[in-house]
Amino acid sequence: MLPFLVRRLLLAVPTLVGVLVVVFALLYIAPGDPVLQMVGERADSATVARLRKQLHLDDPLPYQFAHYAGSAVRGDLGRSFITGRPIVRDIAERFPKTLELAVSAMCLAALVGITIGVLSAARPGGWFDRLSLGLAYLGISFPVYWVGLILILVFAVILRWLPPSGFGSPRFLILPAISLGTRSIAFLARMTRSAMLEALGGDYVRTARAKGLRERVVLGRHALRNALIPVITIFGLDFGSYLTGSILTETVFSWPGLGRYVVNAISRRDLPAIQGSVLFLSVVFVLVNLLTDLVYAAADPRVKYE
Repeated sequence: MLPFLVRRLLLAVPTLVGVLVVVFALLYIAPGDPVLQMVGERADSATVARLRKQLHLDDPLPYQFAHYAGSAVRGDLGRSFITGRPIVRDIAERFPKTLELAVSAMCLAALVGITIGVLSAARPGGWFDRLSLGLAYLGISFPVYWVGLILILVFAVILRWLPPSGFGSPRFLILPAISLGTRSIAFLARMTRSAMLEALGGDYVRTARAKGLRERVVLGRHALRNALIPVITIFGLDFGSYLTGSILTETVFSWPGLGRYVVNAISRRDLPAIQGSVLFLSVVFVLVNLLTDLVYAAADPRVKYE
């Protein structure tokens, strides 16, 4: 397992370096002067020059990148142009809320999606199989923000069962988690069904049935265990996207997570906040993919020797 882990870590290094370069380039790709964004158009030239020197913007480009990369490695992502607060402190306050939403949505998706997939594969072609496939296609087709708005309309406005938005008690988490997890439920249901059908056609399943094992044992202990191997990949990719791309859900439900923080930073042209958030989320996505590879290798030992 250790050589496999070392190989995956070495493969992650070029990805992180590339992300660092792209995030640094945002400073020059984005329109406008970042110094003028901070001090305003009416600032005197002395103030602009002093601030430009303080931010190392008058240094040669390689020195600017070296300074930015060194600060990022030390955990210093700069300060917000708007609030003046350290970006790391803002991320530390908001990322746990995004993590709470992502974990809730992924647990819901895994529980519902895998269960539907197993039940569909147990009786392929039956009414439940056809119904679940139809719902899965709908779940994949509907945009996340549309699902969120419909949930708010039905359960918050019409039925008044749940709050429409905000953050607080667990009741505030239900609608965002369902909205965010809908697509994963559909994907996991379809993937589990396909993997289960393939596993149920294996010789070891026929042998288990020939021994007289109960169908529940055959499905759970023999077929599902092997069918979960490709499902792990979908689970890891979706969870990584939840941590890094739940912007629409957090915006619709006014969830105070990192996704909404990025939206506010973009609307206010707060470039350091955008850079720091993108860099942090990229690192999180790479780490989630690395963890997914480790779980995959633990589930299928053959992966470690490829």
